[in-house]
Parts: sequence; C-alpha cells; structure tokens
Amino acid sequence: MHLNLKPLHPLFAAEATGVDLRTPPTPELSAAIHEAMNRYAVLVLPGQAIDDEEQLRFAASLGKLEPMPAQVELEKQRLKHREMVDISNLDTDGSILKADDRRRMFNLGNQLWHTDSSFKRTPAMFSMLHARSIPPAGGETEFADMHAAWDELPEATKALVEPLVCEHSLLYSRALLGFEDWTEEDRKAFAPVPQRLVRRHPGSGRKSLYLASHIGAIRGWPRPEALMLVRELMEHATQPRFVYRHKWRVNDLVIWDNRCTMHRGRPYDDKRYERDMRRATTEDVGPTLEQPA
Repeated sequence: MHLNLKPLHPLFAAEATGVDLRTPPTPELSAAIHEAMNRYAVLVLPGQAIDDEEQLRFAASLGKLEPMPAQVELEKQRLKHREMVDISNLDTDGSILKADDRRRMFNLGNQLWHTDSSFKRTPAMFSMLHARSIPPAGGETEFADMHAAWDELPEATKALVEPLVCEHSLLYSRALLGFEDWTEEDRKAFAPVPQRLVRRHPGSGRKSLYLASHIGAIRGWPRPEALMLVRELMEHATQPRFVYRHKWRVNDLVIWDNRCTMHRGRPYDDKRYERDMRRATTEDVGPTLEQPA
C-alpha cells in the first residue's frame, strides 16, 4: 500500500488515501503513518469499513494500546473490548441515552478543548476515532495545532511558561460543566497528575504547548493566577487560524497526535439522533516529566 497525502489546512492535517485497514498493516505502513504524523499531526483516512478488531489491530501497530477507558460506570460498557473507548450517545441496548443519564452528563466534557488522557500519569500518544454512524447535522470535531500556537507566542510568554508544570484531572474539566456526581472510587481514579506545559515533539523536534480543559492548577502558582494564564493560553491556541474542523462521513478514521494538538467535539441533537464513534488510543512512552524538555 502507498500512502497518498493531501493537505487539509495551511498549517497541519492531511487526508491519507491508498490504505485499506481491513488488511493487516505492514511495518512499512506503520512507519509511513508515523512519518506523516510527524509532519501533519492529524490524518483523515476516509472509507475505512472496519470493525472493532481491525481498528484495534491497526492501533496496536502504531504503539502500545491504552488498557482502560476513562469513563464513569464502566460496568455499563457497551463495547466488547475494554481498550475501545465509546464516544457515543448510546446505551448498552443500542438506544439513545436518556437526557439525565450520568454517562451523558459526563460525556458532555468531550465538547471542551482537551487532549486525550492528559489526566493519566502516562498520557496518550495517538488517538484513532472511527465513525460508525453520524447525525444529519453537527457533531464535527475540531483540532488545534499546538506547534503553531507555541511558535506565535511572544518571547516573554515563552520564557514564562516553558518551565511550568500543570496538574491535570477529569475532576477539573467536568467541574467546568458543573458535573459533581463523583463516587469516592472516581475521585481516587481521577486524582490530579503533573504534566509539562511545554513539550518537545520527539518526531519533529518542534516545541508545542500542552494544554487541556483538564488543567486545574500550576505548581507553585496561586490558583486564580494559574487558571487565568491557562485561559489566556487556551484562547490564544484555539484562534481560527490554528484550527481544522473535520466534518465526519461514515467510515472516516481520524488519527491525531495528542502530544501536539488539542481537540473538541461539536454539539449535535444527541437526544434525537445517534452518533456512534469508537476510539482506540496508544500510550506515550512515559510521563511528560520523565521526557526530555
């Protein structure tokens, strides 16, 4: 298979064709995907009519799979494989979740700007989201280029933020929406973890901001001052010129690099129309504080 790339945005993101993921990926394809991700950070692979096993097989060819999703009420997991994250509005019987369902309230956090698993000590590397069914309107996903956001910061701001360490937690991001329905087990599982605010990408060598709605503190800073800085950086990093919006088609597979992008889902009528999206995720090589600055 030969990977054909077509840019989708002036700064990042490309469509990748010439690939059929129903066929086991070769080492050559995996290497080509990694090389393309170093350049574009977001790849759209259209027309991939794959099942869960084929999606997980492809993800595993790119790195170590994350073993468990970060979701509430895991005993109500709809999907067969624990490594597959259910990004849908569907219950275990395939019906649309009720408006007041705790899982629906929790999943509204996906509409905040974030990077996957930054609330885990070892965060995510690649995420691969596959569209099984989509609503007639809305439900797009937006991606922000964190390399470009870093490049355009004033030098004084770069010097200020480069040494900082933030604390990330799902408790912080869901609090922004007023979600407080936590069990004691949830609070232990989602306890804050430290992450660098500025990272250097090992593939491209470029620096990037590492931001997410999961940030609730900066080590050594008063909390109000810390959250104001984070808000200013988020507003800077999500300016329209840094953002690619993907309008989904059934069987699109989109891969993004969580080390140098943020993303968010856009609203749709989730009380009326189903949206069945499934995500496989690979782990980074280790905690950000243990990686070269």
